[in-house]
Amino acid sequence: MSTTELPTREVPLNPKQSALLLIDVQNFCVRRDGGEFRDVSDAEIAGKYRYYFDRLNSVAIPNMLRLQAAFRAARIEVLYTTIESLTKDGRDRGLNYKIVGFNVPKGSWDGKVVDELAPGDDEIVLPKSSSSVFVSTNIDYLLRNLGVKQLVLAGVVTDECVESAVRDACDLGYLVTLVPDACATYSQEHQDNSLRVIEGYCRRVNTTALIGEISAN
Repeated sequence: MSTTELPTREVPLNPKQSALLLIDVQNFCVRRDGGEFRDVSDAEIAGKYRYYFDRLNSVAIPNMLRLQAAFRAARIEVLYTTIESLTKDGRDRGLNYKIVGFNVPKGSWDGKVVDELAPGDDEIVLPKSSSSVFVSTNIDYLLRNLGVKQLVLAGVVTDECVESAVRDACDLGYLVTLVPDACATYSQEHQDNSLRVIEGYCRRVNTTALIGEISAN
């Protein structure tokens, strides 16, 4: 096989085979009064977490809104995943979430996608209880039923749940597109390190370029 015949992940989106997945953009970890930050001091918010909230509010969420609108307009499936237990006491959580103390009770406010990115009536929301949506939900089954072969990922946090989804989706045979300017994590260093280590698992396209790509179809 010649090099020109080798597979590549640098493939423009085919709207009929694509989906957008927004990861963990929920009250628990995006709102100042969400469960992850409810007991964090104002001093820590202004210091340790300042970069995260600034990036969320000024870059990541605005770009996710643009993606959501563009994908809906192009009639491309938009899905969401949230950290949320299937039980109120979280007994079904993965061991890691039990160790770190993450429990978002079933049906709670913390488990809801933030209002500005609220899912449409017929859009799919998948509660998960592990870092990777591919480990603790049936998303692979759903995507294959939907005919999805190209998966676009955005959300929080870049070097944890987003990165886990990138790796697993790639290994399961999806062509993965990551939108870095629609993602957020706790520091620029974390963001840059994550993008560097997952370079071999996905293509990276910014929001404006990706919207232009699907608009051209």
